[in-house]
Amino acid sequence: MCLALPARVVSLEADDLATVALEGVRKKISLALVDDVAVGDYVLVHVGYALHKVSEEEAERTLSMMAEAGVLAEELAEIKGAEA
Repeated sequence: MCLALPARVVSLEADDLATVALEGVRKKISLALVDDVAVGDYVLVHVGYALHKVSEEEAERTLSMMAEAGVLAEELAEIKGAEA
């Protein structure tokens, strides 16, 4: 389905790259489209790019709604499958 997912930034890398974590899944993404991102911030991620920052509350609310709708597990499975 490829929805944008909120994820927490766990490390910053060179060349506008970062590693984000969501439900135990870690993924390297591009921060080229977003300014002023720090470790601990939440960003909305779509196809490997952070689209914008979101608050922790907004991230938790969005993830909760996605989990209730049954799409969070599907999205995480797609991410894991793409990394294999």
